[in-house]
Amino acid sequence: MQPAYYEDFIEIKKKIWSMLDDAVTNRSSPFRIPVFVCGDQSEFDGRIIVLRKSDQSNNLLLFHSDIRSDKIPKLKKNSNAALIFYDKEEKIQLRVKVNCVVNHDNVITEQSWSKTAHVSRKCYLVNNGPGTEMDEPSSGLSEDIEKSGFTIEQSEKGYKNFAVIQCEIKSIEWLYLAAKGHRRARFEIDSNKEYWLVP
Repeated sequence: MQPAYYEDFIEIKKKIWSMLDDAVTNRSSPFRIPVFVCGDQSEFDGRIIVLRKSDQSNNLLLFHSDIRSDKIPKLKKNSNAALIFYDKEEKIQLRVKVNCVVNHDNVITEQSWSKTAHVSRKCYLVNNGPGTEMDEPSSGLSEDIEKSGFTIEQSEKGYKNFAVIQCEIKSIEWLYLAAKGHRRARFEIDSNKEYWLVP
């Protein structure tokens, strides 16, 4: 028996957003850690990110970053990017094309930072930005923080490096792998068009 979303646009969209919403809080969801791809004509780059917010009403997905990351200048040069999600158990893949907005030291980052766990703030306390070359293996953290831990007050120093990437969804391609026959659909957000594709 095929699921309700096998050949129904409304049910497909319900399934997509239920999986995205679940991924924000469910650490075991494969959708929690999609691949994010950005770049320009001369250089593209991909990495795993952690999905932090799913907002269907505004067609937004959010994740956190260090403002010193090399993806930030790429996004400032070309705000178009893509997110790729895959759930092996559900046999569902999403290819999401987005336009990115980099937030730094504003209301959006303040709100996200206030909800960021103490232990998660450690990433933003590294002395140099992610990807900085080092003479020897290092976490990038000072010896003091590395050995003795850090207080919530000390973690506030990391806020200056904290960024929130808002991904405005332009289109979603949904692929469902089924023994009876795969199904693939595309949803264009701006034009509100939806259509079937050959899988």
